[in-house]
Amino acid sequence: MDWTAYMDEVRGDLRTLNAAIPETARGFGALTKASKESGELDLKTREFVALGIAVSQRCAPCIGFHVEGLAKAGGTRQELADVLGVAVQMGGGPSLMYAAQAMAAWDALAEK
Repeated sequence: MDWTAYMDEVRGDLRTLNAAIPETARGFGALTKASKESGELDLKTREFVALGIAVSQRCAPCIGFHVEGLAKAGGTRQELADVLGVAVQMGGGPSLMYAAQAMAAWDALAEK
């Protein structure tokens, strides 16, 4: 899978959707901002949580976004692997498959 091309396509699809539902898009953007900026956890920890949920919920675009966010927040490949291990433990075989996708996404997107 070409993660870079995939994420570009997802971003284009989101722009189209956001134009159709601007109030909802703004509301979701505000929720996202608030969830990243308030409280005691640092951004890297929040990205780990989001990535674990993305794997368990089997959301490939979410995996891409949170792998990018984790890399920008200073996460490492080994830290990612540790989080993926917990996601697999909690989600079983399906999470194992999406954890493999998350590792591939890291290898493709983290160095951007």
